[in-house]
Amino acid sequence: MKGLVQRIIRMRNPNFSFDPNLNTVGLISFIWDQVWSMLRGCKLLFLGKNPKMALLGRGVRFFNTPKITFGKFLKLGDRVYLSALGKKGITLGNNVSIGAYSRVVVSTSLNHIGEHITIGNNVGIGEYAYLGGAGGLTIDDDCIVGQYLSCHPENHVADDLETPIRFQGVTRKGIYIGKNCWIGSKVTILDGVQIGDGCIIAAGAVVNKSFPANSIIGGVPAKILKTRSAK
Repeated sequence: MKGLVQRIIRMRNPNFSFDPNLNTVGLISFIWDQVWSMLRGCKLLFLGKNPKMALLGRGVRFFNTPKITFGKFLKLGDRVYLSALGKKGITLGNNVSIGAYSRVVVSTSLNHIGEHITIGNNVGIGEYAYLGGAGGLTIDDDCIVGQYLSCHPENHVADDLETPIRFQGVTRKGIYIGKNCWIGSKVTILDGVQIGDGCIIAAGAVVNKSFPANSIIGGVPAKILKTRSAK
């Protein structure tokens, strides 16, 4: 049984192998959860979507589904919410995994809808993430992300001291995260930031400016701690 399940998982992750210490009860529990997730994925048919072997957790919700596109082997944890109120909506590549209780929200404003959220192939995002897309958010291929990532591609205007800030409008530049980045837990990324390929962002960092490829970044506000180099 273990060999068969391993071959199936390798359709999504070619390098996967079960740990030899995995017990039978753990394996059966895993299979049970995956079967139910795949069955829940079939509900995408009722939304006019091809499931493409999607695995959905309990209570997954979608808003504006015509603007949501995704590749093969999508995996959404329990209570994930995808809201594609935007000009280009939400685009998810192959083998995208988004952890439980995460919110992927292009925009919440009907009078100023957002741009897009685009996530590339082979991207894994931990639980409790908040991904906004008002000014556009792109996370490129092969990124791995810890829990509680927060991305905010929008800023409020606050120049007028006499007018409430909520009436002064917003500015939007967008956020871009390059390929093959590793982002630690509880990282916050603010509007206008571009992260180069191969960067590592330490847990708890607040990133308010752009960084070149292969930077190791940390702190509040974030700064370069080191640069990755070939051995």
